[in-house]
Amino acid sequence: MQSEPDSIDDTLARLREHQYFASRELATALFLALKMQRPLFLEGEPGVGKTELAKAAAGLCGTTLLRLQCYEGLDTASALYEWDYPRQIMALRLAEASGETPSNDSLYRGEFLLKRPLLQALLPDPDNAAARRVLLIDEIDRADEPFEAFLLELLSDFQVSIPEYGTVRAARPPLVVMTSNRTREVHDALKRRCLYQWIGYPERDVELAIVAARAPEASRALQARAVAFVHELRTMELFKAPGVAETIDWCRALAALSVSELDPQSVQNTLGVLLKYQDDLARMDASTLAQCLSKAAKA
Repeated sequence: MQSEPDSIDDTLARLREHQYFASRELATALFLALKMQRPLFLEGEPGVGKTELAKAAAGLCGTTLLRLQCYEGLDTASALYEWDYPRQIMALRLAEASGETPSNDSLYRGEFLLKRPLLQALLPDPDNAAARRVLLIDEIDRADEPFEAFLLELLSDFQVSIPEYGTVRAARPPLVVMTSNRTREVHDALKRRCLYQWIGYPERDVELAIVAARAPEASRALQARAVAFVHELRTMELFKAPGVAETIDWCRALAALSVSELDPQSVQNTLGVLLKYQDDLARMDASTLAQCLSKAAKA
């Protein structure tokens, strides 16, 4: 059995083993979420590592990540469970063909229950029963308010009642990580159930360590110049500044193109990896690009 971290320093070290370079504040929040059995609510710009933290936490706990991607109109059938009606009908017909009269209990057994992420999180990991389940509820701000209310009730007791089947209760509360990109405000009642942490863009040396771990095919010099250039972009008034994920992708793209030094043409040709809106690309004229490259070279 893989034990959970016993200190903040251990949490930091174990996250690094999974190529996640957390700040001490974030590692503290994760450590407390594990110890206090409270959900962890993460906010921040897209691409700063909110989802990756949940993946690293699952590795740290020795389990497979359960992920629920939120969207408008998300309901319990997609998030919690639904009955496998085709199999139930088949079982009913087989029973009738053999002259039996099936009972409700025989048709509403666990084998006919399609378990979605929220229900799976309440049940032991089939591959590692001793491990704590880790559930990522991604982009909760995209879900509707009624789903938030349902989620609040579920997280209060870590149990759910299923008609015709019974109550499913977690023997051990899962680690729940919720993320939000702040497309709308999440209800205060849900936030109060959680430990909160904002994830911002990392410092340059931390981002360089992340890129070195995730894009080793790029040379160290290219990684350093790329990170410095991205940090210059983030000082500009862009509609969407590039996140860490974009920095990693850019280094991989440059390495795939056999670029060893940042030059205006190589940067211009690959700007679409970093900037995803036409207005932002339009701001990067030749003069602005040269200025950013010059500042990055001096960093």
